[in-house]
Amino acid sequence: MIRTLLPALPILLGVATVLTISMGLRQSLGLFLPPLTRDLSIAVADFTVAIAIQNLAWGFLQPIAGALATRLGFRPLMMAGAILYVGGLAMLATAQGLFGVVVGAGLMIGLSLACTGSAIALAVASRAVPASVRSTVLGMVTAAGSLGSVLAAPMGQLLSDGYGWRVGVVSFLVLALGMVPAAWFAGRVDRIPLPPRAAGTLGETSMKAALATAMSNNSFLIMAAAYFVCGMQLVFLTTHLPAYLALCGMDPMLSAQALTAIAVFNVAGSLFFGWAGSRWSQQTLLGAIYTSRSIILAFYFILPPTPLGTLVFASLMGFLWMGVGPLMAGAVAAMFGLRWQAMIQGLAFMSHQLGSFVGAFGGGVIFDALGSYDLAWKLGVGLGLVAGILQLIFAAPRRPPPPPRLDPALSAG
Repeated sequence: MIRTLLPALPILLGVATVLTISMGLRQSLGLFLPPLTRDLSIAVADFTVAIAIQNLAWGFLQPIAGALATRLGFRPLMMAGAILYVGGLAMLATAQGLFGVVVGAGLMIGLSLACTGSAIALAVASRAVPASVRSTVLGMVTAAGSLGSVLAAPMGQLLSDGYGWRVGVVSFLVLALGMVPAAWFAGRVDRIPLPPRAAGTLGETSMKAALATAMSNNSFLIMAAAYFVCGMQLVFLTTHLPAYLALCGMDPMLSAQALTAIAVFNVAGSLFFGWAGSRWSQQTLLGAIYTSRSIILAFYFILPPTPLGTLVFASLMGFLWMGVGPLMAGAVAAMFGLRWQAMIQGLAFMSHQLGSFVGAFGGGVIFDALGSYDLAWKLGVGLGLVAGILQLIFAAPRRPPPPPRLDPALSAG
């Protein structure tokens, strides 16, 4: 496998760097919420509006970014996204009010994530390697995307505490500059010709025809709908688990420990499901993840929370967290081919982001109305079980990958 990946190594290192920085910074922006809101005299809800706009912009723009990658190439798209990220952080660092926060942390970073996030990164990695090792490589790249916050979060917190939140944001800006050369190296994937079209996948067809094909494919529609539930469950947890634990009288430090456990086990899960996707049906594995998550959620919320139980729950959920990424990317590549993968995967990711919005906002609405999270978690469990079972029923059989090949164009590039 190492010899097979050697020619693609600069591309894979470049795209993994882009992903780990873009995701790590994005996941750590919440560190600046308390000092930023105090300094600018804005409400906490105002900051969350910026994050909501970021998620919606990312989701709705992802299919467009995927289509542009096919038309223009991955290199200009990712480099433009990296520059936008730097610009968004610069606007946030100099913000004097709500407008700068919403445009910088919300709109500009949301647009940048559509060009540098997981959908584009996994499409680049898919094209860079042979189909026989693709799923394993996608798991590695996804795992890399979980590591950025390990550097960004402590650095941002340390500088923010010592020198103010604006200096902390500037430190993120310096890290974001590293995405520009990384995107350049990852963009070498544009030199690789597409492999011969496999039977049943899309070839030299128009964007309109590719969209029509995807939207008429029952397996893909079920997969995209299940991805909505995936986003809803995960963002409900990251948004509302700390509040739930506080309501139950748990130590506030337990929330941070639980989120850390999720991040650590997420790396292991991404690697495992990347490996598993090369051996079993990726859609069947997706169904198993959604079903398992829902069962674990139900057991956790039915029982009274304890510190040990919470950490075990977080570890199990972390293992099942981002393993969906390589499986989704691999399934889309197998179903439709590589030419329009980024765009079609972007459609599914848009569904995921809508689910994320519902999980965060809907959970808050239910709690405000009922004073409890009971209905919210029960809806999450019920919809997750339905999504998982339907995904298992409509799973397409796994197509055996062709034998490994070394692309002369990649070696020469």
